[in-house]
Amino acid sequence: MMHWFYRGWGYYNGGIIMYFMMFLWVLFWAAVIYVIYKFIKSISINGANKRINLTETPMEILKKRYAAGEITKEEYEKIKEELDKT
Repeated sequence: MMHWFYRGWGYYNGGIIMYFMMFLWVLFWAAVIYVIYKFIKSISINGANKRINLTETPMEILKKRYAAGEITKEEYEKIKEELDKT
């Protein structure tokens, strides 16, 4: 009769282990959902960046490259002249 009142550590008695295992499952599924969310978010951000870059004109790209120091002034002038021809 004593075992009816004993709440012990057992799984079937509703003890701490049962609650701990439930917590681990909730934590596991939260981690899975978080990873899926981050993956989808990174895809949409990369896709948005690609769409934005497609709307830039060649002259804007050239100006950004010159401002960032990727090309010299001579290269800038040469490419600018070629772009103005078209």
